[in-house]
Amino acid sequence: MKVLLHICCAPCAIVPVGELRDEGHDVTGMFFNPNIHPFQEHQRRLETLREYADMVSLPVIWPEEYPLEEYLQAVISLGTERCTQCYRIRLERTAETARAGGYDAFTSTLLYSRYQRHEQIREVAAEMSSRHEVPFLYRDFREGWQEGLRKSRHMGLYRQPYCGCIFSEKERFYRPPRTAKHAASQEPSADRMPPGCG
Repeated sequence: MKVLLHICCAPCAIVPVGELRDEGHDVTGMFFNPNIHPFQEHQRRLETLREYADMVSLPVIWPEEYPLEEYLQAVISLGTERCTQCYRIRLERTAETARAGGYDAFTSTLLYSRYQRHEQIREVAAEMSSRHEVPFLYRDFREGWQEGLRKSRHMGLYRQPYCGCIFSEKERFYRPPRTAKHAASQEPSADRMPPGCG
């Protein structure tokens, strides 16, 4: 089957590409992530994916535009629900491209991450599948998490420290000033510090 794989970053692509190829699918990647901020981070992830794609002979579609403004306008007022809209933006473009390119199905490396909202990704992808009349190939790639980590390190691939959007960057790195009075109660905990998607 000819499958279009939306790719959020190279480390997250390792397991999905491997598993889909093992199943006999003809896989093409697609890098469309207007959520990634700042632009230098977007480009670093893009170049890392180019490096990985060359290593494994993976064809990749590279949309030229970087519609950051459209992404921000779509999510700015959504608060914690912004992730669903972010999935929708990226998976809709993937489904559109899959339909236009004659692919048999589409899927996403977002389904590999332990830190993404797996069921929401699945629901949004099913919605886009119905809207654009192209099958969504569902796979739970999370079981390969540790193997993907090991392989990405062995390959020397850049691994980002946050999901990609400006909001996750703030959540990952920003710590508001604390007074001595509130220092103990405001100490960050592990579950409040979201790691990168890969």
